[in-house]
Amino acid sequence: MLKTGQAAPTFVLPDADMEEVDLSRYVGKHHLVLFFYPKDGTPQCTLEATDFSDHEEEFQRLGCMIMGISRDDCLRHAEFRDQHGISVRLLSDTEGEVCKQYGVWQVKEVDGVQRHCILRSTFIIDKHGVLRHVLYGVNAKGHAMEVLRAVKDLH
Repeated sequence: MLKTGQAAPTFVLPDADMEEVDLSRYVGKHHLVLFFYPKDGTPQCTLEATDFSDHEEEFQRLGCMIMGISRDDCLRHAEFRDQHGISVRLLSDTEGEVCKQYGVWQVKEVDGVQRHCILRSTFIIDKHGVLRHVLYGVNAKGHAMEVLRAVKDLH
């Protein structure tokens, strides 16, 4: 698991439109919020993604970009985005490499069976590429507003 004060791992992932997003391009320009979520279309994941989308303009006024990451593929992300009016960028980590880098790919017991899944987590990265907030195991409800308050504190 990552810790506050560490350099954020960089990566290149495709978004819902299959355009590559290189995290290193944002260093020196924007604060970033990366939220990792288990699966497109599930109730809690939908709540979280739409909540971040609803507050995206407030984040942008603070010089902050928001990106969601799951292991769903680009086509699934596009369907999810279009169906629910999600405006934040959704990145596809089908191989789970970035999930592993950020320590969110974990074993969880579901119905008595051990299986790997994404632990809902959020990372706030400052303009210098440093992790300012590392939040593992978050609750989707009200989370976007918590993160917005934390981003305001960066100023």
